[in-house]
Amino acid sequence: MKRIDPVKAARQFIGKHFSNCQGALLAGSVVRGEATETSDLDIVIFDKRLPSSYRDSMFEFGWAIEVFVHNLTSYRYFIEMDCKVAKPSMARMISEGIILRDEGILESIKKEAKDILEKGPEIWSEETVRTKRYFITDALDDFLGSKNRAEYIFIANTLADLVHEFVLRTNRQWIGSSKWIIRSLNRYDEKFTVEFVEAFDVFYKTGEKNKVVKLVDKVLEPYGGRLFEEFSLGKGEDNP
Repeated sequence: MKRIDPVKAARQFIGKHFSNCQGALLAGSVVRGEATETSDLDIVIFDKRLPSSYRDSMFEFGWAIEVFVHNLTSYRYFIEMDCKVAKPSMARMISEGIILRDEGILESIKKEAKDILEKGPEIWSEETVRTKRYFITDALDDFLGSKNRAEYIFIANTLADLVHEFVLRTNRQWIGSSKWIIRSLNRYDEKFTVEFVEAFDVFYKTGEKNKVVKLVDKVLEPYGGRLFEEFSLGKGEDNP
């Protein structure tokens, strides 16, 4: 089925399935101008009659549609859960979403989401920074020591994720997963992101590890560099 305009499709979807809702937003890649041939429509619904939230997926009007349905308070639980892992999916959808239907509720909800995004995630404690340094060092040692290409490809994946998290969280920025790793890095520092991508791209293409190692050391250096000796976790605590 041929795709129709995403906003038109979203409005038709709401009219068919949620005609009595108090608010509806169209979010996701189509709103940000980043849509691809496989992009879907992310639609957030607010309906005060619902006892609880739910999520549904379907094909209609030429689009894959994911709908996130909430009452007027349930969305806050998902924002809170997202914030705990520093991946603000729900807050971002609400903040960036195009208003398709509004009975006077969305201005305050969108402001709430925007304020959360602007505030950023919680600051890492010094102990958390030390722990993350240790795990990055451990992954880097595995990366350097491995002679098995099948193994060190996936060690590199772990290292990339840990480094992106460290850079963003130590600067009180939101992190991401999958395609949002690069998007989140770009939002913080485009120059560093180019360096990050180049280092891992060279490794995946050639097996040369040097650029990745230099990148990791550069990231860790302001916080004391690699950490292995004298690191402990749980020592001296009462363990069950």
